[in-house]
Amino acid sequence: MHARDCMIHDVLMFNANDTVEKALAEMNEEKVNGAPVVNDNGELVGMVVKSDIYRFLIAPGRNRQYPLELVMSKQLITASPDEDLLTIAERLRESNIIAMPIVEGKQVVGFISLEDIVDVWLEQHVAKS
Repeated sequence: MHARDCMIHDVLMFNANDTVEKALAEMNEEKVNGAPVVNDNGELVGMVVKSDIYRFLIAPGRNRQYPLELVMSKQLITASPDEDLLTIAERLRESNIIAMPIVEGKQVVGFISLEDIVDVWLEQHVAKS
């Protein structure tokens, strides 16, 4: 099975120029802990997670109007839609992250989490029981 078989297609994404306030509000509303960040051309340039936002905001002088570009992680860990789920699961565990963008070129085409992979595994193994 491959990423395209279980990835989320409707991905919450932000622009690098969006404010920390906007990202935090939308992530809370959508009940997600992180999202890809793209540039004006729609190319993946970062990832933002709530914990990074909170760490950023506790520093003196910083506020919710700062751009995400100052908060996002630029060290990206991604997968392609055709990658095997086992390979993706191993990369998630080795990187100590719970989700990653699925990209074609520099464009985000999906998002996959450990939960998505566990759901597939459960579906396959419960069906066989």
